Amino acid sequence: MNPIPDTKTCIDLLKKAGCSKEVIDHCKAVRGVAVRIAKKAGADVKLVEAGALLHDIGRSRTHGIRHVLEGVEIAKKLGLSEKIIRIIETHVGAGIPSDEAKKLGLPGKDFIPKTLEEKIICHADNLIENNKRQNIEVEVEKALLKGMQSYATRLVTLHKELSSICGIDLNKI
Repeated sequence: MNPIPDTKTCIDLLKKAGCSKEVIDHCKAVRGVAVRIAKKAGADVKLVEAGALLHDIGRSRTHGIRHVLEGVEIAKKLGLSEKIIRIIETHVGAGIPSDEAKKLGLPGKDFIPKTLEEKIICHADNLIENNKRQNIEVEVEKALLKGMQSYATRLVTLHKELSSICGIDLNKI
């Protein structure tokens, strides 16, 4: 089994992949929120930290939805653990079910986070806009304005689930 890379290694991997300073700053901001959630939730903090740092490695190739697929490809070539590959694959939005994935030009399979660590990184990413903290209601409002009701519902559901596990509204973490 491949070890979980440390912070310096993760940052080096992002740089070597060609991620911009903005993407790296975003990944660091997501890491900050994700680690706080992980500690409250009793999750694997080391995995969450590495996964949060590497979740957008595919943005070195594209900023569209396919950055997920590009990230998975990069992670596999780097020999990263299956756990990190799954985090990269499931971090978008609040997860994407197969029917929506097809409509977005992704393979027709579920991109839904299942493990606690996958859910934490997925949600922490929703709480960061660029590299600034935002409340989940801002992301929900954006989804609703775009007519993406099922996405908005998944955002709220994930927020409530993780807030319940942590015993605190994650807007306050």
